[in-house]
Amino acid sequence: MQDLSPESITVDKIELGNINEKNVTLDVLRLDKIHPVISGNKWFKLKYHLRYAKEEGKEHIVTFGGAYSNHIVATAAAGQLFGYKTTGIIRGLEQATRSHTLAEAARLGMKLCFISRSDYASRNWPCELTGHRDVYLIHEGGFGECGLAGASEILSFCHKEQYTHFACAIGSATTMAGLIRAALPRQTVLGVSVVKENGDIQRNLYALIGDSPASGFQIINDYHFGGYAKHSSELVNFMNDFYKSTLIPSDFVYTGKLFFGIVDMIARNCFPRYSNILIIHSGGLQGNQSLPEGTLVF
Repeated sequence: MQDLSPESITVDKIELGNINEKNVTLDVLRLDKIHPVISGNKWFKLKYHLRYAKEEGKEHIVTFGGAYSNHIVATAAAGQLFGYKTTGIIRGLEQATRSHTLAEAARLGMKLCFISRSDYASRNWPCELTGHRDVYLIHEGGFGECGLAGASEILSFCHKEQYTHFACAIGSATTMAGLIRAALPRQTVLGVSVVKENGDIQRNLYALIGDSPASGFQIINDYHFGGYAKHSSELVNFMNDFYKSTLIPSDFVYTGKLFFGIVDMIARNCFPRYSNILIIHSGGLQGNQSLPEGTLVF
């Protein structure tokens, strides 16, 4: 298993004609370079959980997610790297063919426990797993104070004071909450929702940041492309064109929608002139392996 390399993180400038002519700048914080699987925001949301699991003497990590969860496969990889037994409680009954994400998690040593969506939603989880004294629980997407503490450190890998806006994709809302905590009062955090119904996202966000965050924020709901893990030819074409122009890969579940949304918002004059925008690349590129071969050029 490859070691983590946070020192590989870079800030890449995006040079696209339709962006330059709008008198805004657009940079990407390349968290995807940390690790091929424990990549992007996943490491930041896991790091304190792993620390506390060690301090508490826990050897078994149990966590939660769906069939395309980057968090599930990242936790499996972290378990293999740091010597933890891992179990993933998966939303939805097992299908005849597993997603690449779940197949990879199993290959990395994670035991998969499938439960119905209704049981998952009502938290009717297997007590022999979640109630065992040797188990350390991590909520879906790393949600909670530990995940928030890690996500709050993301902006330490850039000169955050030079930006007017930070943008990220939203799943559990933990990363967005961390950016809001770390941002300065004059800065705005934008979250591009990758799910169609985002009521849970809003509740999660306010549960983490409280009612009076220091910086401004906005949840963008226009770029989910039909819902979680849904995509269209328009999105795929954009991802390919974006890579050809920038050499920055994206994934169809999260970052492709994020890049598409921010570039489109710039084209529609949604940002004031001379805005300086930083997009957080949250990794998750392994999810692209669920697409048919040849779909993407990278």
